[in-house]
Amino acid sequence: FEMDSTFGITGEGFAILAADASAARSILVFKHDQDKIVALDSHKLLVGAGTAADCVNFNEYISKNMKLYELNNDLQLTTKSAANFIRGELATALRKGPYQTNLLLAGYDSTPSSQNGSVSLYVMDYMASLSKTDYGAHGYASNFILSVMDREWRKGMNLTEVLEVAKKCIHELNTRFMISQPVFIVKLVDKDGTRVIDINNP
Repeated sequence: FEMDSTFGITGEGFAILAADASAARSILVFKHDQDKIVALDSHKLLVGAGTAADCVNFNEYISKNMKLYELNNDLQLTTKSAANFIRGELATALRKGPYQTNLLLAGYDSTPSSQNGSVSLYVMDYMASLSKTDYGAHGYASNFILSVMDREWRKGMNLTEVLEVAKKCIHELNTRFMISQPVFIVKLVDKDGTRVIDINNP
């Protein structure tokens, strides 16, 4: 449940989500190319840390319901609305059969009155708590990298600076964490949409 390493960081007009690419159960690692970050729509990313079945099931459930809402209403949910919808579904499931998944939601919302949109990052856990933040992490990784982000993050960082912080987080995990997670997938969301980025060659 805590073995997945996921984290997110906001910058000036964008946010990144990073997740380890290991698919494992118990003492066995199946592969190192598992993409755990889901694009909910053109400008929103969601990543879950937890039981593989719950993460996949819940992420698909949220993704398809948001698409259904868009088709029915000809309107995309804002990142804040999506975060509250997800939180509501977690709260409902909590009283029936909880999803063992801790989530990070990153999104970019265009503002009609301005050329500059807004970016936001939300942290949620399986108990249906919700918090907007500038950076966050889930899993055992949070014990190692939250202090790195506390020290390194500042308002108005550009992409190069944010990726440097991400590299330091991954280096800290590779140095201190007893579980080997050799591959991380990093995705970016900004005014141009979502995409995978090479952390070493952005």
